[in-house]
Amino acid sequence: MAPQARGSPMSKEKRRITERVGVDVDAAVTRYARTHPQFGQAKVAAALRAKGVTVSASGVRYIWRKHGLETKLKRLEAIARSTARGATLTAGQREIVRRGEVRRKFAGNSPARAAAAADRGTADARREQILAGAAELFVERGYAGTSMREIAGRVGLLAGSVYHYYPAKENLFLAVQKEGFRQIVERVEHAVRGSSDPWQRLELACAEHVHSVVAGNPIARVTATGLFAIHEDALQRRLEHDRSRYEAIFRKLVQALDLPRGVDRSLFRLALFGALNWTLVWYRPGNKEPDAIARDIVAMLRGRV
Repeated sequence: MAPQARGSPMSKEKRRITERVGVDVDAAVTRYARTHPQFGQAKVAAALRAKGVTVSASGVRYIWRKHGLETKLKRLEAIARSTARGATLTAGQREIVRRGEVRRKFAGNSPARAAAAADRGTADARREQILAGAAELFVERGYAGTSMREIAGRVGLLAGSVYHYYPAKENLFLAVQKEGFRQIVERVEHAVRGSSDPWQRLELACAEHVHSVVAGNPIARVTATGLFAIHEDALQRRLEHDRSRYEAIFRKLVQALDLPRGVDRSLFRLALFGALNWTLVWYRPGNKEPDAIARDIVAMLRGRV
């Protein structure tokens, strides 16, 4: 049997494209990308062939990738960067660039994370962007004061795209809450795992809660501050399961405390949550850290101040 040729089929194809794409063709394709950024590779190849430039659609794609022009957004951004040379974008093109910038923001500031989100190119990545943007607005304006159109604008999408993933604002709010409860339950359970002392375990859990309220990401803040918020009855019922799961952690922690006989443990837990959530009103960065706040609140309820 003859030995297998080195290199994958993809690398061979790349070599063939490289061999037949000359400097003049390279220049013609990149120039056309800046004058007609909306055209796809097949349309560009056909248009250039009509002008006497022989290049295939795959050849166009190869040149685009070599120069970082493989998406419409990248081609528009290249035009925007060359405005000093007289290039301009239409209002519609500027809007595409703006939405692209916003999507990058919600994919994460890290280039690696943004690239990973782009590679996924999936519904999951888009949902993450929408949840993050929606949570920001829920924190800033509240549930009632936020519209789906505003959420779409915040994350750089058309309103129809947001409705594709979340048919109603209620569905989106519930998704934010569900993700927030997942995050805070995970952090609290991890925090208390390292201690066997009941009061210390409660203090550690409270520190995580306070951190979520005053310094967590928007999703965490929506969830932590909304534990006892009053919503519409139907919405309240749909939040009940996740709230109960989180409250059960503190119910178990309070049950393990050596409280004086006759103390109402349910009332103790509710008073504790009230004190923890009230930090959102008076907390100012630069003063006490969440750990210190939690320690003092637990000490006061324990009667050790």
